Amino acid sequence: LNARNFLAKDFKSKKVIGKKLEEEFPLVSFVGRGSEKNREPLLCEFTHKNKKSKKKVILIGKGVTFDTGGLNLKLGNGMSLMKKDMGGAANSIGLANLISQSSNNFELVLLLALVENSVSAKSMRPSDIVRSRKGDYIEIGDTDAEGRLILADAITYALELKPDLIIDLATLTGASRVALGTEVPSFFTNDEEIAEKITYSSNLVGDPLWRLPLWENYENQLVSAHADFKNIGNSSFGGAITAALFLKKFVKDISWVHVDMMAWTRPNNFSSYEGGEAMGIRALLHFLLNNYN
Repeated sequence: LNARNFLAKDFKSKKVIGKKLEEEFPLVSFVGRGSEKNREPLLCEFTHKNKKSKKKVILIGKGVTFDTGGLNLKLGNGMSLMKKDMGGAANSIGLANLISQSSNNFELVLLLALVENSVSAKSMRPSDIVRSRKGDYIEIGDTDAEGRLILADAITYALELKPDLIIDLATLTGASRVALGTEVPSFFTNDEEIAEKITYSSNLVGDPLWRLPLWENYENQLVSAHADFKNIGNSSFGGAITAALFLKKFVKDISWVHVDMMAWTRPNNFSSYEGGEAMGIRALLHFLLNNYN
């Protein structure tokens, strides 16, 4: 995924790879360490600002270029579409481009956490414990819950940049699709006013986003006997919520929105097209341009 080729020319970019990535973004490095040479994990940062910039918005995209599930290997049906697991990164690139081409008065930072969750002798293992950029120790309950790990380090870094708002986009859980189907992304937020405004924008634009709750009583599902917490809940219920609650542990005193999307469409009554799909970004564009300018 060469995001530089897809973004407007007025973005400044930098990337973190190799030993520096291992030191500064340990979860991103940890998830991607099983991949082959030339498919190493990396963190990309793109910045777009203008002279009128008064606020800062950070977009974060989950970019798992292929997800085997790791040592918790997916079955054939579950793995067949896993080239789409970079859909959050793809959608965040699309949203960043839309913002840059619009009249806006805020600084935009795009962070892409890019990995391949592969299987090799170096792959992370269930029961491994790894330290995050924030300093928490996380027990790996399932290697197929990798997206939330790379987002956690990216969110921690985003907080250090002192933004007014963080939005992460990710193909994070099948549980969201079970709840809402493939065409309606769910979103979570720690800000009630923002929740109302995103819902308004979604309805006005006709681009569906449906809020699910950050039900804090489910946090006990993430308890670990050996680390600060686990990367997956200990129940088969409420998986989209527990994933969002995991991410919320890395958010502190900042407005935050998490979007859990399919990023893929199948043939339907309106089109025979099957493939990658923009989801929610028109609604988010309307929200941002009407509230952060």
